[in-house]
Amino acid sequence: MFTLEIIAVVLAIAYLLLAAREHIACWYCAFVSSAIFSVIFWDVSLLMESLLNVFYVVMAVVGWYEWRRGGQEHTGVTIRTLAAWQHGMIIAVLIVAALINGYFLQMYTGASWPYLDSFTTWASVLTTFMIVWKVLENWLYWFVIDGISIYLYVDRGLTLTAMLFVVYLVIVIFGFLQWRRRYNLQKH
Repeated sequence: MFTLEIIAVVLAIAYLLLAAREHIACWYCAFVSSAIFSVIFWDVSLLMESLLNVFYVVMAVVGWYEWRRGGQEHTGVTIRTLAAWQHGMIIAVLIVAALINGYFLQMYTGASWPYLDSFTTWASVLTTFMIVWKVLENWLYWFVIDGISIYLYVDRGLTLTAMLFVVYLVIVIFGFLQWRRRYNLQKH
């Protein structure tokens, strides 16, 4: 699994760097990296993380399409922002989903860290839609998700993956600044 983890980590970094630059090739890296991570996480009993990566495989295809042909003119989506009330709704839905999912994982599976695993999973699902639709604030959500994920991965012995998420924290800041600059240029 260690070799697979290295490949997944390298492709995951490539995905995020390319996404920060709005480069369509990010979705190819996301597809392969996520497929590998789905196997790795299943192997260490992070069930929701494994299922999340299956979702990422599907969303890599959706993301590629949206960035290539989505939007009103079918020429790809542009960076946008959400209102504060929309973020409030997203956070409320996220908390409820994580609590319900965490409860069921705790009661009926041998999942490690059922509530944290559920939180990072549902937050990642919602935030993945935000990156597909180029919502600027996705990077802020990812900062929180990635920070919590570091703890989960260290606890499960996935040192390389934890280090990946430390790198993600830096790239997320770069991505936010890059997208904010482009968003401000779009408005003018």
